[in-house]
Amino acid sequence: MVSKVNKNAMRVKRHVRVRGKISGTPQRPRLNVFRSNANIYAQLIDDVNGVTLASANTLEKAFEGAAGNCEAAKKVGQLLAERAKEKGIEEAVFDRSGYLYHGRVAALAEGARDGGLKF
Repeated sequence: MVSKVNKNAMRVKRHVRVRGKISGTPQRPRLNVFRSNANIYAQLIDDVNGVTLASANTLEKAFEGAAGNCEAAKKVGQLLAERAKEKGIEEAVFDRSGYLYHGRVAALAEGARDGGLKF
């Protein structure tokens, strides 16, 4: 019998491997992305102190209607960059959480760059 590959377990394995190499600081936090089928979430994390500095997702009131597409992901990136600017954060380390850099994940990164975040 052929066993089915658990894609999420493989993604988590990639994520753990990458997290061993990168971490966020107060000056340059980690931009973490989580993508579900219906929504996308992003947050800036200071791993030194273990706190979330800013976050944005498609569950907020500004994203009524289509939330699981590239346009919404780009808006989330722009909103996160705007919130980071308010807190004086200009640079970040991008953590794609084991997802391919394509589709909604790439759109979120592009939106964050358009909003003025550097990574």
